[in-house]
Amino acid sequence: MSERIPILRIGDTLLVSVQTDLEDQTVLNLQEDLADQIVARSAQGVIIDISALEIVDSFVGRMLATIAAISRMLDARTVVVGMRPAVAITLVELGLSLGGVSTALDLEKGLAKLSRPTSSAPQ
Repeated sequence: MSERIPILRIGDTLLVSVQTDLEDQTVLNLQEDLADQIVARSAQGVIIDISALEIVDSFVGRMLATIAAISRMLDARTVVVGMRPAVAITLVELGLSLGGVSTALDLEKGLAKLSRPTSSAPQ
């Protein structure tokens, strides 16, 4: 049985804190659970905290981009927070731009980014 990643609610934002290595089935479960929660709670934003991840690969990078795309389709913006410098370097070296995904250094800055008007482009 694969692990499920908890999804917490902060106002109209959902918080996903990735604390374990991501296996294929865990990611598929997360995508489905998150999509269901965005709709059920009318969430306007999603924050994915990856501060516990020390290394990433192309699979994790694609997973972040896919989750952001699913969220956008359901009218929610996504911010990835807690990215370590080594993780950022690896993603760039892998050629993964994470299009459509905003980033912030920490949860507080991520929440602030989501509270800005939606007219600002993702960074």
